[in-house]
Amino acid sequence: MTADCQLDLVLIDSTGRQSVSVTISQLVIAGWTGRDQLAIEHHIKELEALGIARPRTTPIYYRASATRLTTAPAIEAVGPHSSGEVEYVLLRHQGRTWVGIGSDHTDREVEKYGVTVSKQMCDKPVAPEFWLVDDVAGHWDQLTSRAWIIENGAEILYQQGPLAAMLPPERLITGYFGDTMREGAAMFCGTHGAIGGIRPSARFRFELADPVLGRTIGAQYEIAELPIEG
Repeated sequence: MTADCQLDLVLIDSTGRQSVSVTISQLVIAGWTGRDQLAIEHHIKELEALGIARPRTTPIYYRASATRLTTAPAIEAVGPHSSGEVEYVLLRHQGRTWVGIGSDHTDREVEKYGVTVSKQMCDKPVAPEFWLVDDVAGHWDQLTSRAWIIENGAEILYQQGPLAAMLPPERLITGYFGDTMREGAAMFCGTHGAIGGIRPSARFRFELADPVLGRTIGAQYEIAELPIEG
């Protein structure tokens, strides 16, 4: 038995846009998915600086509740130590695979003693629009993900990089599911290093840009801090 998530999304393919209610029954968070081992090592060291242990394998696949997925403009997190990570997101719906963009928002204090537990601690915002993977497969490596945070009252670039830096969808799908991604599954697929180091922000904005077809999808969300009482 699973706890399903229902999201109102817009699925975009070469024929147009379709607003649909999508049932997601499984959420997988793939980590350490970079193609460049030096970049992976950079991100591992970023997290080690926060006291977070190295992964057993790369890539590695964590599970979290599908109900953590959200398209809401705000989330709540306990304490001041959580932060976002922009990641491309795969979705399997009605026999086709879609790509979108989201934030693997994570509690960094919890991550120090249990990465798997930390993945369950925070909601996972996703942009409401997804592209058909088949429509971007021919220029996949040119897709670019970006994120911005608020610092000293101004929005600054926090993460940026092409999807060429990450393992491609077929590799991650095969690594966890086998030949075909499970219907109703969503998978976060890895992140770029943070410019200036990992740190919290009251707002996180993220996007996926397609320079070939001249389009962008994205979203932003506010983070409301809940008190730690014991």
